[in-house]
Amino acid sequence: QVQVAESGGGLVQAGGSLRVSCAMTTVAFSAYCMGWFRKRPGEEREFVAAISGDGAKRSYADSVKGRFTVNRDSAKNTVHLQRDSLKSDDTAVYYCATKRGPLLARRTRQYDYWGEGTQVPVSS
Repeated sequence: QVQVAESGGGLVQAGGSLRVSCAMTTVAFSAYCMGWFRKRPGEEREFVAAISGDGAKRSYADSVKGRFTVNRDSAKNTVHLQRDSLKSDDTAVYYCATKRGPLLARRTRQYDYWGEGTQVPVSS
């Protein structure tokens, strides 16, 4: 069974930094594209960022371009999502997801496995 699990959430002051991580329980880590989504209060789940199986390509939502970064550590089967200078509207539950195949994807329905999410409340 493929499992993904987020970590690193918690209350953060506006202007602070966010780093959330996602671990995947498979030895075939490079065969999977990894994505990050978030659900802000009162909003639908939205795409944030994705990284290809080999870590060479990245995709970001237009709304977060230049504000978030995603990286991949194949040695640890882990991906990280980072942002400095958090804003209060970054408050959300952040979800890690993965899909079979290494190519980038941006749509929720393209992903096969999901973590439970990690809550990131950003105080204003």
